[in-house]
Amino acid sequence: MMGFYILIGVISLVSWLVSNTLKSKFKKYSKVQLRNGLSGAEIAEKMLADNGIFDVKVISTPGMLTDHYNPQNKTVNLSEGVYNQRNAAAAAVAAHECGHAVQHATAYSYLKMRSQLVPIVSVTSKFSQWLVIGGLVMGAASGAPGIGLYIAIAGLIFMGLATIFSFVTLPVEYDASNRALAWLKNKNMVSQEEYAGSEDALKWAARTYLVAALGSLAMLLYWGMRILGSRD
Repeated sequence: MMGFYILIGVISLVSWLVSNTLKSKFKKYSKVQLRNGLSGAEIAEKMLADNGIFDVKVISTPGMLTDHYNPQNKTVNLSEGVYNQRNAAAAAVAAHECGHAVQHATAYSYLKMRSQLVPIVSVTSKFSQWLVIGGLVMGAASGAPGIGLYIAIAGLIFMGLATIFSFVTLPVEYDASNRALAWLKNKNMVSQEEYAGSEDALKWAARTYLVAALGSLAMLLYWGMRILGSRD
């Protein structure tokens, strides 16, 4: 199990570093005030209108970095710091979440795939690791793989679904950022300095998803080798 703890430690450390850097970047670019004076909410409403989307509401949601697009009720949910603020960080986040709304409106394939996986992964992710560990323990206790192996393999399949979900999320997030940045630039919504801040902030936000996907893959490979190794 030592290898498992080392892997968890490395993944947690990298995730912590990226998360802290992201918070630092947003704090930095929150001080870069927009010359156009628009708030995050106003940026979002304008981007939606420019893309011909009039059935999506922009609302405020509590917390920090809790911004998201909800395709079920068609709402762009902006954290309080983004909804009301008038800076480069707020513009980047607001435009990014509207990027998801544009994906939804244009039936972006990866977003559709991700949405289909959400209800499945929300259930399987709760049990995957327990099934894997429980199956291995059961096999070791009985002295033969037997049913424990099948339980562990079921957990591995569940874990694989979560990994697929993590990697499908990557093009969804990167595409939303690209749409946001293209709109901010093409519509002259921000100055050169403000654009650079928005671009840097979104790059670090995307890296959190990349780290999560790589961490999920590493866990899948680790447990896959443990389970396959137990068959020898």
